[in-house]
Amino acid sequence: MNWNSDLIGVKGIGEKTVKLFHKLDIYTVRDLLYYFPRDYEKFEEPKSILECKSGGIVTIRAKIPNQNMELRKAGRLVLFKFYLLEGDKRIEITYFNMAFLKNTFFPGQEFIFRGRLEEKKGRFSMDQPKFYKPEEYSKFLNTLQPVYSLTKGLTSNFIQKAEKEVLKNLSLEQELLPEYMVEKYQLCSRREAFETLHFPKFEEEVLNARKRLVFEEFLAFCINVKTQKNTDMNLPVSSPLLKTAATTRLLEQLPYKLTNAQLKAWEQIENDMAGNYAMNRMVQGDVGSGKTILAILALLMAAYNGRQGALMAPTEVLAKQHYDSIMEMTEKFHLDIKPILLVGSMTAKEKRRAYERIELGLANVIIGTHALIQGGVNYHDLALVITDEQHRFGVRQRQTLQEKGDNTHILVMSATPIPRTLAIILFGDLHLSILDEMPVGRLPIKNCVVNTSFREKAYQFMQKEIDAGHQVYCICPMVEAGEMENLENVEEYAEKLQEYFGEKARVAYLHGKMRPALKNQIMEDFADRRTDILVSTTVIEVGINVPNATVMMVENAERFGLAQLHQLRGRVGRGKDQSYCIFINGNQNNKTTERLELLNKSNDGFFLANEDMRLRGPGDIFGIRQSGEFAFRVGDIYNDSEILLETAALADEILLAESTKNLFPLLETFRAEVGNEVDFRSI
Repeated sequence: MNWNSDLIGVKGIGEKTVKLFHKLDIYTVRDLLYYFPRDYEKFEEPKSILECKSGGIVTIRAKIPNQNMELRKAGRLVLFKFYLLEGDKRIEITYFNMAFLKNTFFPGQEFIFRGRLEEKKGRFSMDQPKFYKPEEYSKFLNTLQPVYSLTKGLTSNFIQKAEKEVLKNLSLEQELLPEYMVEKYQLCSRREAFETLHFPKFEEEVLNARKRLVFEEFLAFCINVKTQKNTDMNLPVSSPLLKTAATTRLLEQLPYKLTNAQLKAWEQIENDMAGNYAMNRMVQGDVGSGKTILAILALLMAAYNGRQGALMAPTEVLAKQHYDSIMEMTEKFHLDIKPILLVGSMTAKEKRRAYERIELGLANVIIGTHALIQGGVNYHDLALVITDEQHRFGVRQRQTLQEKGDNTHILVMSATPIPRTLAIILFGDLHLSILDEMPVGRLPIKNCVVNTSFREKAYQFMQKEIDAGHQVYCICPMVEAGEMENLENVEEYAEKLQEYFGEKARVAYLHGKMRPALKNQIMEDFADRRTDILVSTTVIEVGINVPNATVMMVENAERFGLAQLHQLRGRVGRGKDQSYCIFINGNQNNKTTERLELLNKSNDGFFLANEDMRLRGPGDIFGIRQSGEFAFRVGDIYNDSEILLETAALADEILLAESTKNLFPLLETFRAEVGNEVDFRSI
């Protein structure tokens, strides 16, 4: 067995179960070993009903009282309800679509219930709690149990069995890092790291194991980025572009003035494009800071030089919105450019026609998605490549598009707020332009952080906004039931909302596991006001521009990093009306509350990014994910910022050494094995 062995060869995984693993993007032994738990449950001593407090996960030991258990339909949901009782305290238990449990619970039986206890107007309730017989629970008592993201048909226990089988048969004995490095940074071995993360005993061991894998992941990344930088920074261009009066005329015609930050960034872009070497620049600006106009000015400069410029967006909906915006400006300001749209959903005939126009130079501003880098696209004279939402595209994808021309200029745009110290490392192959001013006239978003007892008030407020003709986003951390306990999931949440609002609102849901065509259709329906409430995972974070959406509600806000919550918040506040963001905190931990309260105090993404880095010290492994920004398998740029800074300095030391043989004898093996484990698709 080796890293690239197919899962079907792992004992216990057959034809049926391998398909379930494929749903989780697990195809090889490497994928399986790097499929780490999302969280770890600590199984503490159960408490009595009277001892338990609401607002968090509780473990209750109780007997089922004599009662009539309720089983009824509510829309597409089947509700099964009963209650637990002690003294004058009563807890209502509700299970969704689990009618078979009616034959499980009988009066007088004792069970251990584990789930989130909520209180509303003096009434206590638990939805979908796990339950155990006392003898079952005793096996887990005082242990740390991994919790994996799941799909229907797979359990955490089954994944653990597969992990055990792989660790038993895979050779992990060779130490890739030099001995001095392991000692200096106090790292455990690779085998110990994998075994501990999948089969933990104590929290401290988990943190040490995770540190090892984060360290090697970041080191491989930093070495690769710095090597790439040395290759890319001085690529000569065959003919520099001339500065054009067309961009000055457009700036004079705009109904608004650019901010000083925008003007400075445009001057840097213009000088780069007029230089002798290919531009490699990133414009990093908060949501709404005015990056799009800079992209249009750059495309205009390329087109007026008789060359071509391409803008690649992460979704079809966003690409179409960019295209419509550029077409509108072309007509309004009489721009002498010929834009064209190229996206995957176009028919074969439409694509052939677009390919022909691009190859003949009849189109000089090309807007699209990944379709821009397909084999069939040949550019007439590509001078400029712009990628919108940089972190959604990989270094390789950027290079593929760049190679469609002759050392083309690269401009990448990102609304992801990242502290400058980290941005310099993460985007080491790019020069940085930062937009740290907001255009005049934007209404600041009104924010509130509340606990789950305010959910009904939030729904009432959403109805008020819908009645006023506006639209609403609701964000959940999970796609479907069973992925993780005690967290809201998109599919059931959409059903609950439709039941609550009835005919007063049209509800749809969206997540990343859907087919691209279906995702596009759902987003288009929302953009065209055919949907009132869109329930989504964070896939919505960069996908769409809907000025009519005025409310963003985020469930389980404690599960996300501040920077990602700020990104989500950027989906509203894009029109002329006042917008609102409601963060539902499902964890009343003081540290969590302090972190989320920062969203009340500031709409500045860069301030929040720095605060996120300050508040989340090393070792904060449980709960928070900054997923969506950078697809590192283990590391988190905020949580592990100190390790990132350390490995960046170490990468410089390694690459600057006259001979790496003494410093890092297995450098090439390390880069080949670990470098491939860093998911560069979204970096």
